[in-house]
Amino acid sequence: MKFVFCCYLLLISAASTAQPGSETKNIFIITTDGFRWQEVFTGADSELISHPGYVQDTALIKQLYWDSTAEGRRRKLMPFLWNTIARQGQLYGNRLYRNKVDVANLYKISYPGYNEMFTGYPDPVFIPNIPLYNRNTNIFEYLSSKKEYAGKVAAFSSWNIFSAILNKKRNKLPVNAGYEDLPDDSSLNNEIINASQGLILNKRHTRYDLLTFLGAREYIEHNQPRVVLIGFGETDEFAHRGRYDLYLEQAANVDRMIAELWYYVQTHSFYRDKTAFIITTDHGRGRNPAAWYKHGILTKGSGETWFAVIGPGISPNGEIKSNQQSYQKQIASTIARLLGEDFETGGNHSGPILLPMSVNYNMAITHKQPDGMK
Repeated sequence: MKFVFCCYLLLISAASTAQPGSETKNIFIITTDGFRWQEVFTGADSELISHPGYVQDTALIKQLYWDSTAEGRRRKLMPFLWNTIARQGQLYGNRLYRNKVDVANLYKISYPGYNEMFTGYPDPVFIPNIPLYNRNTNIFEYLSSKKEYAGKVAAFSSWNIFSAILNKKRNKLPVNAGYEDLPDDSSLNNEIINASQGLILNKRHTRYDLLTFLGAREYIEHNQPRVVLIGFGETDEFAHRGRYDLYLEQAANVDRMIAELWYYVQTHSFYRDKTAFIITTDHGRGRNPAAWYKHGILTKGSGETWFAVIGPGISPNGEIKSNQQSYQKQIASTIARLLGEDFETGGNHSGPILLPMSVNYNMAITHKQPDGMK
């Protein structure tokens, strides 16, 4: 019996100290710009969904996304996130449980946010949301410089500034951003996607997310990259226009696209059970109903974010309810560690990994239901 008991303890110890990255061979990083933690964890806001200044048809939008409980509302809005990731992965950033995720940069807008996220460095030098080429080395060029990832890293973004944020000119990464044409390849449907883009009359800085997704999916299916960034942007666009209804609809669309991509990954032999997803945002937005559509250094709540992760070696802890603080700058090192790499560049040490994500540390903790979760 002592022998059996000792073996049991050894197995438990091995499970608890397993290192992330031992099972993950590929990683997809998916961002949806400026999407608040409030909607992720509590669904549609009761004041905003009823506000005729922000919603054109309040009765209809309530039919789609309203429920009397936060759990019901968030499942209506993002069913894949709550029916799949919450069961098989982990979600961070519900501040009602004092589980906090924040940006470390001062500015709380998109360029500094993505720089911090992908370089592990909250650059104190202010770079506005314009196409200035980034001086900092990012996780994608770091990985693509390694033999095992050469030609296996790609990025697709709805926002046209991503080519500068990732400094495509310096590192020659395959980055497709904004309404940039996809490469002409007879084996792909890129010609059809490019033609569709060409028919859009009023092109903005942000491409339709569906076009970004279609281009990324074509590339993934035909090239089998190991590291992929997909940056969606319309949640931020609709928020800036003060259209809470379209902001919710686009969040639901992003959730569906992520679900479709996860299904593809799990039914493809190259990716199945070897691929992790990290899903997050670049910044938060205003906390109160009068400022929900704003963000920036002067708007409270703009630095509050969230992230979700699912994949091999990641314990199915679901919604993390422990009192803790995480930062956006830790995402770059977490991407590297999931792949079994270390990321340090230019004397700027990337933040520590977010968590030992193979450790099922949260399951034995019980929590009181916080105020506001109803």
